[in-house]
Amino acid sequence: MPTGKHAIGRRSALALTAAAALPVRRSAAQAAARTLRYVPYSNLIVMDPVWAISIIGLEHAYMTCDQLYGLDQAYTAQPQMAAGHELSDDKLRWRFTLRDGLRFHDNEKVRATDCVASIARWAKRDPFGQRMAARLDEMKALDDTSFEIRLKRPYAHMLYGLGATTCFIRPEHLANTDISKPIEDQTGSGPFHFLKDEFVTGAHAAYARNETYVPRQEAPSSWAGGKVAHFDRVEWHFIPDPATAAAALQTGEIDWIERPLLDLVPTLKTAPGVAVTQVDPMGFFAILWVNNAAPPFDNTKLLHALLPAINQQEFMEAIVGDVPGAARTGMGIFTPGSPFASNAGMEILTGKRDLAASKRLIAESGYKGEKIVLMSPEIPEYHAMSEVARALFQQLGLNVDYQAMDWGTLSSRARSTDPAVRAGWGCYGVGWAGLWPSNPGSNVPLSAVKPNPKIEALRDAWFDAPDLPAQQSIAAQIQILALQEPPFIPLGQYFIPYAHRKDITGFVAAPITAMWNVRKG
Repeated sequence: MPTGKHAIGRRSALALTAAAALPVRRSAAQAAARTLRYVPYSNLIVMDPVWAISIIGLEHAYMTCDQLYGLDQAYTAQPQMAAGHELSDDKLRWRFTLRDGLRFHDNEKVRATDCVASIARWAKRDPFGQRMAARLDEMKALDDTSFEIRLKRPYAHMLYGLGATTCFIRPEHLANTDISKPIEDQTGSGPFHFLKDEFVTGAHAAYARNETYVPRQEAPSSWAGGKVAHFDRVEWHFIPDPATAAAALQTGEIDWIERPLLDLVPTLKTAPGVAVTQVDPMGFFAILWVNNAAPPFDNTKLLHALLPAINQQEFMEAIVGDVPGAARTGMGIFTPGSPFASNAGMEILTGKRDLAASKRLIAESGYKGEKIVLMSPEIPEYHAMSEVARALFQQLGLNVDYQAMDWGTLSSRARSTDPAVRAGWGCYGVGWAGLWPSNPGSNVPLSAVKPNPKIEALRDAWFDAPDLPAQQSIAAQIQILALQEPPFIPLGQYFIPYAHRKDITGFVAAPITAMWNVRKG
């Protein structure tokens, strides 16, 4: 040990060591407080939701990109990147102006030409965009901060389409990517930017606060208002086993589980330091997706015959168990609670359940015992729907071939255009994010595997309708027809709460999980 005037004793040395360690500990604690550790419901595979829509891809897009308009909690589109717009008296010329301070992650200014290119790509794939494009006369940038869309005939859904679907604004050179290919570069205009070097598919993704993002000076309301990022870093941890995720939440290793297994919710509600919060206002639109392009469900009389026997309460109990307030029955063709949900034609679903009537109608439909391949994926809610459907089909005397499989295999079969593959399945249970089936424009299941020309004609009329009352009247007609010639079987609406540490607050009630406004402590 050194001696002399520069020597220090053991106790002094320990004290100095402890003092030196304090900033490190404090720094680590501060870093943890500025990091959000999140478990999404699925692996991140699709990062370009215009190319291929998926809920997880939309969550990613809402973190990294912004939109010209945002849908608020009243389902009304509000200016977001746009400062506002002007609409000509003949409703054919829309002129949009960008607000100040908009920059992409590479610090380049957002220009009107970026918006025009992004809208043009969106219009090639999204239903609302395609309808706009069919009316389009010309779309052009007027200068760096304003652009114009001129139409051949009015389009009442312009702002809803820009704010409630997949119209995310990207740099012009990325927006020019062919629609047949996904955009690989994740440079966007949103409150977070993607850390591509940290991404490991199936394991981990990370995002950092976009320091150049200027939020609107308004309270957040769904996808509208101020999108304030309170975390320097957001980590997505892909944990496929629900029990493992729940254990990590209870120990504080993670902060937030997007979709905890509903069977574990009662336990999580009583766990120290953990809270369970219902946030999503629209929940999930549960349906039996049917293959109406192949026997036997190409027979609309057979599909209609099932409705008197469908007990939505049984399906919802199988999904949510006894979790109070987690499900709603009496669901028709549009999401309950949305502007286009109604009681039109609903007696066949809400009246007394009648197995005998269903059996009689099945016999009258001409069903001859053809095999029905019922696919059952491993996703708990979808599996539960398929289990109840199997039991019901057996009660009704239908010839059921029940096939369990993973979601990837099921999706591949369901989306295949190969006639042999398409003919090889009959139905499966699935839950759609509630916003999309809330209106005729984005209600994808309404078109079924094989679209019904009469329903499509009514959908065309809905897009042309000038105002909400006229649109609601047409939606009611669509529901009546769709319950006579079902494109799918409605099973009910269910809600999955967030499970999170109690110090995580500020959740935004939006149809797709939003991470702005969320804070810790």
